[in-house]
Amino acid sequence: MKAASTLGILGAFLFVVACGPQVNHNQAVYVLIDTSGTYVREMNKAQAVMNYLLGTINPGDALAVGRVKSRSFSEKEIIAKVSLGKDPLAANAQKRAFSEQFASFTKAEQQAKGSRYTDITGGIIQAAEYLNETQAGRKTIVIFSDMQEELDYKTVRDIPIKLDGIRVVALNVTKLNTDNVDPRRYLDRLEWWEKRTRTAGASDWKVVNDMEHLDRIFKKNG
Repeated sequence: MKAASTLGILGAFLFVVACGPQVNHNQAVYVLIDTSGTYVREMNKAQAVMNYLLGTINPGDALAVGRVKSRSFSEKEIIAKVSLGKDPLAANAQKRAFSEQFASFTKAEQQAKGSRYTDITGGIIQAAEYLNETQAGRKTIVIFSDMQEELDYKTVRDIPIKLDGIRVVALNVTKLNTDNVDPRRYLDRLEWWEKRTRTAGASDWKVVNDMEHLDRIFKKNG
């Protein structure tokens, strides 16, 4: 009788655990590529970033890439996106298709004149919308840019943004000529973006300029 009672309690415990909230272990990454001004020259490095990401995402993960240009808050600026299926062979085919789309994009951008303005805020808002829709457990925005935002007088971006639970990584933040004259400009720019993203609820902010160690971006708890 006592054994039956114990088994009953254990069964009830297992039932409660099984009915608990499901944890989504998949990750979603949105890469923002700056195509403005002279930064478009960095496109070859962007290709290396995408190759790395395609090599590390797994079935169930999601990856998207969007461009930062004069106005970036639009689905039209999403260059490629993929949500990998569970079947490994199908997932590999999806990766190849994504890679081909991105290669066509980089080829076209290298031959084009960079956009006049740089709407990083609009791109971040677009990225957050995409990531939240994936419902992934881990969400990351990678911003491939010098982080110098320049807006035309009609574009309104001095508005609150929401990045709850999203990690933000500024990658390959090149220094401008004005930064070389006064390094405080570079440091202040990064400090401003960190404060803005953390105030928006970002779970983390990180700057990575060493392109030889992209693994540090996605290092657990890194």
